[in-house]
Amino acid sequence: MSRFDEVINRRNTDSFKHDFWGDDENIIPMPVADMDFRCPEPILDALRKVTEHGIFGYSFCPPALESVFIERIKRLYNWTIKPEWLVWLPGLEVAITNTCKAIGEKGDSIITPTPIYHPFHLGIGHAKRKIITTTLIEEKARLTFNFDEIERSFDKKSRLFLLCNPQNPGGTVFRKDELEKLSELCVKNNVVVCSDEIHCDLLMNNDVKHIPFASLGDEAEQNSITLMSPSKTFNIAGLGCSVAIIPNLEIRKKFNNEKAGIIPFPTRHSYEAALAAYQHCDKWHQELLSYLQANHEYLLDKINKIKGLKMLPLEGTYLAWIQCERPEIKNIRELLLVNGVRVLEGEKFLGANGYFRLNFACPKSILIEAVNRIEIALR
Repeated sequence: MSRFDEVINRRNTDSFKHDFWGDDENIIPMPVADMDFRCPEPILDALRKVTEHGIFGYSFCPPALESVFIERIKRLYNWTIKPEWLVWLPGLEVAITNTCKAIGEKGDSIITPTPIYHPFHLGIGHAKRKIITTTLIEEKARLTFNFDEIERSFDKKSRLFLLCNPQNPGGTVFRKDELEKLSELCVKNNVVVCSDEIHCDLLMNNDVKHIPFASLGDEAEQNSITLMSPSKTFNIAGLGCSVAIIPNLEIRKKFNNEKAGIIPFPTRHSYEAALAAYQHCDKWHQELLSYLQANHEYLLDKINKIKGLKMLPLEGTYLAWIQCERPEIKNIRELLLVNGVRVLEGEKFLGANGYFRLNFACPKSILIEAVNRIEIALR
C-alpha cells in the first residue's frame, strides 16, 4: 500500500476544495488545484520547529533557501541564476497580477493563449490592461501554440505575454523549438514574457523535459519573469511561498516598485517549509510522481472509453482537461455535480465551453469512485 492511498478527511478544515461550496459529504471535490495527500514528514518537522519556537515575527528569506534553490535550478535545467534575481512572494497569483501592473501602462495590451488558468485573465483585468487571446491548437494529441495567430495578435500597445508552462489547463510541456519561436516573436515586438512554471516538477510523461523559458539564452533571460514555487509539488500551496526570477535589473525594479506596500513577504513557516521541501523531499517527490502517473493512465483510459468524453494525454500537471462532445448536454459541470462529482467548468478558462477540469491528485480509491460516477452520469 502506498502512503498516497491514505484517505484523509479534509471536511470542516476551511478547505476551498472541500468546504467552500457547502456540498454534501457524498460529493467528491475535484476542482481546486491542491492534493489530498499528507505533506512529506521533513516539511512537517520544519513547521513543528518554527511553531514550537513560539515567536512569529517578520522574516526574510534564509540564505540556505536561496542557495538550495539556485543549486536545484542548475542541476535540473543547467540554468545559472543569481541570488539578486530572486524576488520571494507569498503566492503566484499575486505575482501574476503584480507583473501585469509592472509592465507597461493602463490601457496597454497583454497576450495570453487560451484556454488559460483564470487568474491570468483576472490579473489582466485588475491591472486595467486589455486582454488579447490566442487559441491553443491540437496537434499530435497535444495542445500547442498557433504561431500565425500569435504573430497577428501583437499591436503597438502589446507589452506582455503571459505563458503557462506546463499549460494549465491542457497539460502541455512546451518544447524547446516552440519556446524559441515564441521568444523570437516577443523580442521582435518588444514584449516581455512572464512564464508561470509552477507545475514544472509535475510531469506525467517521463520522456518529456521541462525547459524554463528564461534558460533559452541571453535574449530570453533578459526579456522575462519566471515564476516558480514548491507549493504544487509538495502540497504546501496554502503556506504561500513562491519566487519570481527576474534577471533584468530594470524589469526587476519595476516589479519591486509595484509590489511595495501591497504584497507582504512570506512567513517563516513558508520559508522553512520550502527549504525542507527542496533539501529533504526528493524521494517523496519521486514516489508522488509514480502515483500520479498511474492515476493519470487510469483516468485517461477510462475517460476515453466513455461515450462523448475526450481527454488528451497530459505531459504535465495533475489536472485533467476533458471535453464533452455531446451537444445535448448543456451543462456538464451541473450534470456531474448531480451525480456526486464537483469539477471546474471550462468557461473559467476562457472560450472553453463544453470542457471541464478534474484534479486527480487524490487516493486511487477516490479516483475510481469518481470515474464510476462520471460513467453513470454520461449513460
